[in-house]
Formats: sequence, C-alpha cells, structure tokens
Amino acid sequence: MASYRLLIKPSAAKELEALPLNERRRVVRRLRRLSDEPRPPGNEKLTGHDLHRVRQGDYRILYEVLDHDRTVTVIKIGHRRDVYR
Repeated sequence: MASYRLLIKPSAAKELEALPLNERRRVVRRLRRLSDEPRPPGNEKLTGHDLHRVRQGDYRILYEVLDHDRTVTVIKIGHRRDVYR
C-alpha cells in the first residue's frame, strides 16, 4: 500500500509543540504511522464530521483523510478533555 502525504495545520503544529516532550514523541510516532495506514485499528470516524480520531494516551489526534489526493491532514491535537471543544 502506498503512503499518504501527511499535512499538519499550523494550529495543530502549535498544539503539538505545546505538549510535554515525552507525549510529543509518542504523538509524532503515531503521526508517522498515519501516513502508512490512515485508518488504523482503533480509529473512529467522528459523527457529523468528515474527521477521524485516534488515541495516543490521554491525547487525541483529529484528522481528515482525502483518498483521491492521498493526504492525511491533521486538524487538531489535544488532551481528551479539551480536544472536542
């Protein structure tokens, strides 16, 4: 299976930079895996949106998959209590 191109919105990049270093490393590893498998086991499509969600510890990554462009765009990264607001 060919890889998808990973794009990160500037706001999501800021959220990533604000994470504690150990959590940031885990999230970056998860992001790299999303480019190979944009719909991994455990991902959920959000109701009412064209977004998907994966968990990484207490953090959530919200992203959009465009199959025709073969891109994964990260929309938001945040703690589970805040990310859906």
